[in-house]
Amino acid sequence: MSVMKRLTGIVQAKANKALDKYEDPRETLDLSYEKQLEQLQQVKRGLADVATARKRIELQAQQLQTTAKKYQDQATQAVAQNREDLARDALTRRSQIATQLEQLKTQHDQLVTQEDHLKTTNMQLQARVEAFRSQKETLKASYTAAQAQASIGEAVSGISESMSDTGLAMQRAQDKIAQMQARASAVDELMASGALDDMSGSSDPIQAELDKGSRNTDVELQLAQLKGQLGGPQQAASPELAKGSAEQDQDATEVGISAGNDSPPDTSNNDPFTLGN
Repeated sequence: MSVMKRLTGIVQAKANKALDKYEDPRETLDLSYEKQLEQLQQVKRGLADVATARKRIELQAQQLQTTAKKYQDQATQAVAQNREDLARDALTRRSQIATQLEQLKTQHDQLVTQEDHLKTTNMQLQARVEAFRSQKETLKASYTAAQAQASIGEAVSGISESMSDTGLAMQRAQDKIAQMQARASAVDELMASGALDDMSGSSDPIQAELDKGSRNTDVELQLAQLKGQLGGPQQAASPELAKGSAEQDQDATEVGISAGNDSPPDTSNNDPFTLGN
C-alpha cells in the first residue's frame, strides 16, 4: 500500500512540474476573473428573479384588493335592497380574499427579505470583483515586467536557450576555421619541404629546377638590357648571365654556319631510339 502511495505521489509531482512549465499566471488570473464575473451574473439573475416574483405578488394583491372592494360595494347594495343573502355571500367572498391577501403578504415579506440579502451580496461581490480586477492587472503587469527582465538578463549573460545555441554555433564555426587554417598551414609546410608535390606544376623535380634557372636567367638579361638603355654603370654579370650570353652567341654562330651551307644535313643517325654522340 505504501508503494502505491509513493507511486501516486511521484506521478502527481511529475504532473505538477509539467503543468507548471506550461502554466501562465496571467492566463490563470484571467480565468479566475471570468469565473467571478459568472458568479456575479448568477447573483444578478437571482436578484432579478426575486424582484420579478415580488412584483407579481404585489400586482396580484392589487387585483384582490380591487375584487374585495367590489364585494364590499355589492354587500352594501344588497343590504340597501334588503337582500341579506346576497350581502352575506358578498361578505363571505370578501373574507376569503382577505385570507388570500394575508398569505400573499407573508410571501411578499419573504421575497423582500431575500431580495435585500441578494442586493447586499451583489454589492459585496461586485466590489470584490472590481478589487480583484485591479489586482489582476497589477499582477499581470508585474509578471510581464519580471519576465522581460529575466529574458534580458539571460540574453546579456548568455544563458538563455537561443543565446546558448548562438554561442555554440559561433564556437563551432571558430573551431572549424581554426582547423582549416591549421590544415592549410600544414599543407604549405609540406609543399615547401618537398614532402608533397605541387600538382599544379611539373611533376619532374629536375625539370622544375631547370625551369627555375631559366626564369632567373631571363630576369637577369632583361635587367641588363634596362641598365644599358638607361646608360647606367656596367656591372659584372653573374656567372649565370655570362653563361647565358655565351650560349646565345654559340647559337647565333651555328645559325650563321647553317645558313651558309647548302648541303642537306646528315641523316645517317635519325633513329629515334638511338642516342647521338
